[in-house]
Amino acid sequence: MLTDPDPQLMLGAINQTMPFGKYAGRKLLQLPEPYLVWFARKGFPAGKLGQQLALVYEIKVNGLEAMMRPLLET
Repeated sequence: MLTDPDPQLMLGAINQTMPFGKYAGRKLLQLPEPYLVWFARKGFPAGKLGQQLALVYEIKVNGLEAMMRPLLET
């Protein structure tokens, strides 16, 4: 659970592009929640991408996606 999230980390996470898999090319915030739940159960990848996926997972499961959507870069 996030206690004092860094706004720059959030912006970076929601705007990161998924580099592989079925949803390659989509922003992490645009990934379907069931896909993130699958990662949460199986384990997020190591490194920065895994941390970003975990952050986006927390955003989605806590109902904050709509609030973050305006921050997506085009």
